Amino acid sequence: MIMVGALPFLCEAQEKADNRYLDDYRKPIGFTYGAHATLNSSYLWRGFYAGALNVQGGANVGFGGLYADLWCSIGTTDWSFTRFQPEVDVSLGFARWGLDVFLLYIHNFDCKFFDFSNHVNYGNRLELDLRYTVSSKLPLSFLWATRVSASDGYVNAAGDTIRTWSSYAELSYTHHFPFDISLYGAVGITPWRSGYTGYEGNFAVNNVEVRLRKDWSVGEHCGLRIQGSLACNPYALARDKSSARWYPTHPGYQSVNANVAVGVYLK
Repeated sequence: MIMVGALPFLCEAQEKADNRYLDDYRKPIGFTYGAHATLNSSYLWRGFYAGALNVQGGANVGFGGLYADLWCSIGTTDWSFTRFQPEVDVSLGFARWGLDVFLLYIHNFDCKFFDFSNHVNYGNRLELDLRYTVSSKLPLSFLWATRVSASDGYVNAAGDTIRTWSSYAELSYTHHFPFDISLYGAVGITPWRSGYTGYEGNFAVNNVEVRLRKDWSVGEHCGLRIQGSLACNPYALARDKSSARWYPTHPGYQSVNANVAVGVYLK
């Protein structure tokens, strides 16, 4: 796949690229923007249950491949509605030839902005991410995300703190059907001992996810969307088979989760 990924770079200068299968990307021209908002029954992220009923939204601007993206989530941690957990993510990146490289800042409001001395799974995190998509005709994508800041490690038997550089890799594919219906499937892994497995074990498959989505265009730049998702964390399921049970008040105990989302988007 690495050799295939190099083709867009080698062939960009050729005028006949319009007819090629793997390099149909065009140079971004001018100013771009977009926005979206959704109401979700669950907040699912990389094989984890991260919250119950929530409203999520975002906006992005770009110019010539450079872009900035702001995303936020406001919702409850579980269906008991005893605690709410707001989150804001900011991405700065560059996208071209199907390659997207960006820095992702995640803030969960339980500490000050840009304070990276927090605990492992809460507060602020900074990631360096890379995503490559073969083409719009072959929407096969690969994502690699590595945590580069915040507390990220474990204490070994000798009392030394071992930094793990927690990483997540995901291979995904989106199939487009007629009538603006799409089916998305993904498999995600952590390649070594990391925060994705609670700093236990080594390599693990921690996310298998499918999403079915239907879009409706409303005018030239707006649309409506409904989506259903089903996700499983195979590592958590194998570690604790009881996590497959249904916990209506504490879905975070589950390793099998679902989400239904309705939303609007601007493009």
